[in-house]
Amino acid sequence: MKIGIVCYPTFGGSGVVATELGMALAQRGHHVHFITYKQPVRLDFISNDIHFHEVFVEEYPLFHFQPYELALSSKMVEVVQQYNLEILHVHYAIPHAYAAYMAKQMLKEKGIDIKVVTTLHGTDITLVGSHPNYKTAVEFSINNSDVVTTVSESLKKDTLRLFNITKEIKVIHNFIDFEKYPEIKSPECQRHTIAREDERIIAHVSNLRPVKRASDVIDVFYKIQQEVPSKLLLVGEGPDREHLEIQVRKLGISNKVLFLGNSNEVNKLLCYSDLFLLPSATESFGLAALEAMAARTPVISTNAGGLSEVNIQGVTGFLSDVGDTDDMAKNGVYILEDLDRLQQFKLNALKQAKRFSLKNILPSYKEVYREVIADCC
Repeated sequence: MKIGIVCYPTFGGSGVVATELGMALAQRGHHVHFITYKQPVRLDFISNDIHFHEVFVEEYPLFHFQPYELALSSKMVEVVQQYNLEILHVHYAIPHAYAAYMAKQMLKEKGIDIKVVTTLHGTDITLVGSHPNYKTAVEFSINNSDVVTTVSESLKKDTLRLFNITKEIKVIHNFIDFEKYPEIKSPECQRHTIAREDERIIAHVSNLRPVKRASDVIDVFYKIQQEVPSKLLLVGEGPDREHLEIQVRKLGISNKVLFLGNSNEVNKLLCYSDLFLLPSATESFGLAALEAMAARTPVISTNAGGLSEVNIQGVTGFLSDVGDTDDMAKNGVYILEDLDRLQQFKLNALKQAKRFSLKNILPSYKEVYREVIADCC
């Protein structure tokens, strides 16, 4: 198959999933073309089966905001024609599904029936898409896609609740490529470089936006380390970082918190970890939690959105109400204070993560592609 993938080329979950999906398809003999404004951060190689097409937006004084959607839809048309693509798989309703609809109409006038698969990831629905300024366009884009998927049952319910959707929505969960997760005893996982033998390592990975409630991470860690000697790894960059650094200094734990910035090797960082904190206000799926579990790391999270589909209460970790840092800290201490208990949670986390392995999820996307192509013949 010849597939175009349109995504945000960032460290966010949607971009990560889209890129990993494209690379996995290429490794299995399909031709994949990424179409976006810069090379995706997880796209670590280009080959005969993987191509990257950059969307350029010219600066025009006439426009207060540059028309990225126009440039994107035009680039889609160009790539579809030049490489005879069969499918455009767009991740995020705004602006990708909307731009794909415009590309589809332009191609139709040229006698080309390109199929559009739209995957909804979360904030394009729950935060941005439901805003009155965008709701009509999002609803239109979803209903005019050939196939619509969401990454969790929770997000599917939110989409149907917030919009008047006439299309069937298929749930295809996010996934993990286990080949990229080293064993805990791998030479790459030298945890003594991070912490003492008697210390536990706690981690958080996000884009440090307010919705991730990273200040709660600091609060929970502060309470845990009073009971169990610990270090905290904060991975990611975002608008809340400066506030977090101030919070850490005020609490007097600067020597126990490592700000690591963005990383393309989150899998290697997670192999150090004994516990993962994800106190988000909302998560459509919780890819960060799944990545932690794939590295044998139990998860303390909120019960928001699709997190309960990933993190199993009392088995792979615990779920708490948003903002209940006392409960999160109590549960964290419970996991960390007993080594045998910690090891059991680690094994449970890995077992649950394997349900979302690439080999289990990829066939669902391939089946969607085959069905949508068959519909045109």
